[in-house]
Amino acid sequence: MSQTTVPSPALTNRAQLLAELVSLEAVDLVVIGGGASGLGVALDARLRGLSVLLLESHDFAGGTSSRATKLVHGGVRYLAQGNIGLVREALHERRALLNNAPHLAQPLAFIMPAYRPWDVPFYGIGLKMYDALAGAASLGKTRCLSKSSTLAQLPGVNAQHLYGGVKYWDGQFDDARLALTLARTAAAQGALLVNYCPAVDILHEAGRVCGVRWKDGLAASGQPFEGQVRARCVINATGVWVDAIRQLDDAARGQPVRPMVAPSQGVHLVVDRSFLPSDHALLVPHTRDGRVLFAVPWLGHVILGTTDTPRDHVEREPHALAEEAAFILRESAHVLARAPQAADVRSVWVGLRPLVRPDADAGSTKSISREHTVRISPSGLVTVTGGKWTTYRAMAEDVLRHCVQAGQLEPLPRCQTAQFALLGAPDRQQPWPSLGASPGLQCYGTEAAAVQALPGADIELGLGLTEAMVRYAVRYEYAQTVADVLARRHRMLFLDAALAAQVAPRVSAILQQEISSDGDLDAFLVLAAQYQQVPA
Repeated sequence: MSQTTVPSPALTNRAQLLAELVSLEAVDLVVIGGGASGLGVALDARLRGLSVLLLESHDFAGGTSSRATKLVHGGVRYLAQGNIGLVREALHERRALLNNAPHLAQPLAFIMPAYRPWDVPFYGIGLKMYDALAGAASLGKTRCLSKSSTLAQLPGVNAQHLYGGVKYWDGQFDDARLALTLARTAAAQGALLVNYCPAVDILHEAGRVCGVRWKDGLAASGQPFEGQVRARCVINATGVWVDAIRQLDDAARGQPVRPMVAPSQGVHLVVDRSFLPSDHALLVPHTRDGRVLFAVPWLGHVILGTTDTPRDHVEREPHALAEEAAFILRESAHVLARAPQAADVRSVWVGLRPLVRPDADAGSTKSISREHTVRISPSGLVTVTGGKWTTYRAMAEDVLRHCVQAGQLEPLPRCQTAQFALLGAPDRQQPWPSLGASPGLQCYGTEAAAVQALPGADIELGLGLTEAMVRYAVRYEYAQTVADVLARRHRMLFLDAALAAQVAPRVSAILQQEISSDGDLDAFLVLAAQYQQVPA
């Protein structure tokens, strides 16, 4: 496996990044969007020798890419739907992700509790096929469990009418930290990435896309700071917002935009680990209304979810619906010995999935493809959307393949990302870190010593977050706001929103010392209040 070699963390001073951006006249590739898809494309392209600029309107992974269920998986439910190709690809990408970022991803055992006598053989047969599709990329064998073994390995599960269970393997990860690591790895290889810097227009020449106009999203009011960059190819990788960027392209040609994304909302509730004190996750593949329910141990807490609700509009901070929260709590009560109540919820967070619309509109998201789609407009704008975190690397490879086939780029060297260790990845001879444990230094991998060398390494703010980690986030991890620190560099907002609100003023004070900004403290406190509220 090839390995990034950076002797010390690279500074992410915003003034220096903007100065470099201003001086940049042209690049091979401009990527719009700093989520899983865009960051994957940026790294892949840079490793193949292309000059790359990535612009993100807010923070890296500030949208859907920080709000996943934290699973690296092949998609058991997609297997049930007969989508063998999608499952096979995802299972092999799962192994690549775990190998390339072992400090951010790990294998995770799942147990399906069986409350009907035929559930164990039924699920067992299907999951044996799951193992077979994984082949050499398998993380462990499927096992059928007795009732006593299920209770021993999954304490906290409801024992009433339990017949046994089926244990199989997938993986889990820290999505926002992986996004940040992709950004920093691409930067270490020579790409320029700037967050809080939206692309405000698509440039055209002779009817063809030739670049973008950008604007500093953090510039003081009344002091616009903007410029433009020419590019051989422009990639629209903005997730649920791809149609807005497509509108910039199509408006220049006087063409109406037909939406290609049908957003679907996924809600997650976080409770204390005491509700499921296990290193195993719980999966109910078919709830009473046919949906899927997870209970996943993550960073010392348990994530309950998720929902799949069609939405007709997109929001930067979507709100959970009362019926979604009620569904999760109601179904959790059926499978957990101790039924969680609304008062037990530490944080509520919502992600919008960018599902690709079929040619004919569908009324339910169940019929809409979970696979990614690449489209190239008549003027040459390349749009990618759909898919999931597990297959981000394969998606990026496919995007560049489309660019070459369409003549947007010259033939490229072979893709290198399948075996390219990301920044901070430790030697794989070391044991997997536990993402079920409370957050700490494990997510920094080989950079942990650099974090500990900063002032405040011995001053903890809460849930393992230290003052040194906050300083590291600002100096080396592009953080500009309190939300950047408490939602994505550290996951406190997603774990305990009330605690995050308490800690926020101290984080703001450190930001004031580091970058002379309060980090938009007031806005964060409003956000933290939203994450604390379970709709009723």
